[in-house]
Amino acid sequence: MTQPASGLTRRRRLLGTQDRNLWFWVFVGPFFLGLLVFVYVPILWSIWLSFFTARNTVTPTEFVGFGNYADMLSDPAFRSSMLTFVVFAAFIVPTTFAVSLGLALLVHRARWFQPFFRSVFFLPTACSYVVASLVWKMSIFSGVRFGLANTVLAWFGVAPTPWLSVTQPPWYWLVIVTVRLWLQVGFYMILFLAALQRISPTLYEAAAIDGAVGWKVLRYITIPQLAATSSAVLLLLLVNAFQAFDEFYNLLSSTGQYPPYARPPLVYLYYTALGSGQDFGHGSAGAVILTLVIAVVALGQGRLMRFGRED
Repeated sequence: MTQPASGLTRRRRLLGTQDRNLWFWVFVGPFFLGLLVFVYVPILWSIWLSFFTARNTVTPTEFVGFGNYADMLSDPAFRSSMLTFVVFAAFIVPTTFAVSLGLALLVHRARWFQPFFRSVFFLPTACSYVVASLVWKMSIFSGVRFGLANTVLAWFGVAPTPWLSVTQPPWYWLVIVTVRLWLQVGFYMILFLAALQRISPTLYEAAAIDGAVGWKVLRYITIPQLAATSSAVLLLLLVNAFQAFDEFYNLLSSTGQYPPYARPPLVYLYYTALGSGQDFGHGSAGAVILTLVIAVVALGQGRLMRFGRED
């Protein structure tokens, strides 16, 4: 009588009441397996490759220790790609933050058609970065006379502009920043809009009684109440800027060369690991360095802005 009882106890511990543990793994197991095979295993294998010489093969051949890391840190092209991120982040982070916050304030104050405006501004988020980059490149900023941007400029008597030319003034930055701005501003607008809807109306009523209107209400009530959301948005914007790839690759790859400060780290690592040399050792080392930089920057920004803390 003891053995069947102990077996039943072990079964209950394994499967849980009403077999909840069993059904949990039935639904979650395939996704966890895919995450393990296609995410975690490649990450660990990339870290392993970063300590070896691996050219034209993903099988390590010669152990070099931290030699690949030293080569990447001393490579002027890799350091230039990191500087490209700084330039890109200086453009895209404050611009996206300001535009998304402004749109959230306007939509939040809209009395009619608020769901419509919320959906319209959020809709570009569903578009692929590759598709949007090709639309910007081939239709809007194509550089030819009948492109949309040059057609509008022609109405004001302005000559056609070669937007993606590498020998002219850096108009390509306008193309790169606008396509990412169009793609991501709706997502961050939704975050700000959700935070605005959590602010108690009594704060605005008290401000109105005290005679505070306009900029004073925004400065002393709205912006402080959005501090936590603002910290999260800045952190997400900075991390996403580090991961910029599609717009740079699809907009500038056809030129045959990348102008100064127009090849971010991921594009450089792509050509290092998957280019003609297929140097997976140095490419993996650069990826690990980039990951560590993102982690340090994210932790530093979170600590600086007191992310996750309550006053």
